Amino acid sequence: MEKIFSEADLKYIVQRGNSLDKIMQQLHYFKNGIPKINLHKCATIGDGIWKLNSKEQNEYITYFDEHKNQFEIEKFVPASGAATRMFQFLNEFLNQFNPETDTITSYINKFKDQNLNIFIVGIRNFPFHPELKAKTRALFPEYINFTSDQKIHAIIYTLLNEKGLHFAAKPKGILPFHVKSDAIFTPIDEHVAETIYYQKENTKAKIHFTISKEFKSHFETILNKYNHIEVSFSYQDQTSDTIAVEANNTPFRLENNELFFRPGGHGALIENLNQLTSDVVFIKNIDNVAQNNIKDGIANKKILGGILLEIQSQVFNYLAELQDENISESKIKDIKNFVEERLSMPLLDEFSMFQKNYQREYLIKVLNRPIRVCGMVKNEGEPGGGPFWVIDSKGRRTLQIVESSQVDLQNVKQKEIFKNSTHFNPVDLVCGIKNFKGEKFDLTKFVDPDTAFITEKTKNGKPIKAFELPGLWNGAMAKWITIFVEVPLTTFNPVKTVNDLLKPAHQPNNE
Repeated sequence: MEKIFSEADLKYIVQRGNSLDKIMQQLHYFKNGIPKINLHKCATIGDGIWKLNSKEQNEYITYFDEHKNQFEIEKFVPASGAATRMFQFLNEFLNQFNPETDTITSYINKFKDQNLNIFIVGIRNFPFHPELKAKTRALFPEYINFTSDQKIHAIIYTLLNEKGLHFAAKPKGILPFHVKSDAIFTPIDEHVAETIYYQKENTKAKIHFTISKEFKSHFETILNKYNHIEVSFSYQDQTSDTIAVEANNTPFRLENNELFFRPGGHGALIENLNQLTSDVVFIKNIDNVAQNNIKDGIANKKILGGILLEIQSQVFNYLAELQDENISESKIKDIKNFVEERLSMPLLDEFSMFQKNYQREYLIKVLNRPIRVCGMVKNEGEPGGGPFWVIDSKGRRTLQIVESSQVDLQNVKQKEIFKNSTHFNPVDLVCGIKNFKGEKFDLTKFVDPDTAFITEKTKNGKPIKAFELPGLWNGAMAKWITIFVEVPLTTFNPVKTVNDLLKPAHQPNNE
């Protein structure tokens, strides 16, 4: 250890609050690699994914509405990330376009940038257009005399530059996404509007945002106008940052010789989620909001919530019965069937050979864990993760949400399984985070550390290797009870690029 870190390094690590054990584990992974996940097959309808008919959907909606008042419910929204990627193609345009010599047409043809073309054609339909137009004219007094190409350059410059709107440096949550009755709505506003599905009469709905400290006042300004919600914030703590290394796996150092740490990805947010004390937590990404299909979205949330509450009730009842050492063999068999058929959790082949008391203890271990119900939409080519049957290091089959970075895409069979996924993960979850005694689980105990992954980045123009923690809904929840449910594609309306705001789901409507 002394060969890797100096005394100054060790003091810096202590000062930051990072765990030296975890840093050493990360260095081990850098050197030895992280085993890729072992895909068994895609989860499909009837084989790991539930598909509900309209009668079942209505029954779960009713179940949720009838039982929600018994629980403290909260929404958890990861919202700390900047909107950098949302405007990436516009940033590239500013870096490569010379308004004195280039034309927009030649640029689009040279770089085959149809995104820029779409942006220009749709410029008046963006919710921020009036503000952008006024700010551009203020920033460029001579704007009226510009050529059309120079005007476009000035508009994009104003949108992104710190002298203008500086949108790419701000979190998505505070950006204008929608216009309703001439009023601007941000993703924060839309998430607040959605809390209607779990709000109890005469009680404030709870919503938690993970944010970066520098933008807290921006979030508060938007949220202070709402009196019917209880808001809390948390930050991605630097103690969850991971160490970066050179190509030879030695720690990367800054110009002052200081160790370089990076945020560990959204998997670090398991620590934030673990701080919540509510019974039930809905999780949804900040940018997955819409001003169309609102009724579909609310109904879908109630369906997922109803499934969770019903399944959790049955799990709790069985766990209570399993406390009795004299439980009958027929009841053990009922619980085994429930675990395997209803929860899609195949037990060990030798389970039937266990003595009854060990069967009882084993079933307690299987059932006494957090529960998540995850909406899944049909795969239409979106990048990202999906639902799969996975074989773990002990040969057990479990349902997991898997990202492409976790898969050995050099392996033809694994690549084929991943490519043939029928469904996609839109990050639409509802979680039960307390046990049958009403005690909160320590969610960090249910993380699979072997599902972290290594990525290649740059720092100060130099290549580095970065360590990403197991994703929040991937390896960070690997040991949860998992239920996948098909949900309508209309519930998935993310804004990954600014042009997504031109899609029907984000344009004004009469709903």
